[in-house]
Amino acid sequence: MTVPAIEPTQFGATTQPVRAPKQTMDSEVFMHLLVTQLANQDPSSPMDTNDMIAQTTQLASMERLNALSSTQDSALAMQQRAAAASLMGQEVTTAGDTPRTGIVSAVSFAGAEPTVTIGDTQIPYSQIASIRSAAAPADAPAEAS
Repeated sequence: MTVPAIEPTQFGATTQPVRAPKQTMDSEVFMHLLVTQLANQDPSSPMDTNDMIAQTTQLASMERLNALSSTQDSALAMQQRAAAASLMGQEVTTAGDTPRTGIVSAVSFAGAEPTVTIGDTQIPYSQIASIRSAAAPADAPAEAS
């Protein structure tokens, strides 16, 4: 005779949601570690004040680096937007297996990365391999000075 497995729901127990672990160490995690360390230290040999100051300084440095990283990400996004907008009316060629060449007729900032429109196709800004002025003929020789 086969006995079925006991399920937790048979006894009115609810399943606990799975906690997703943090992938980054932020100030909250750092403070939790510091408080845990202080709570579990040996009373006969407390943490050295210099060590505590060093850890607090590391926390402040980490927070400033996170803020700097965020600022740099914002600056990069603004630079990409400005560069993509300057492509209006320019002839661009894309990279990839099937390169496409055409005049940029529109620029969109709706996604995480700007996209340019060539004909009916939207192309991510990062896929642009070359830019040429639309007014310059493709076969024109370079002028000698």
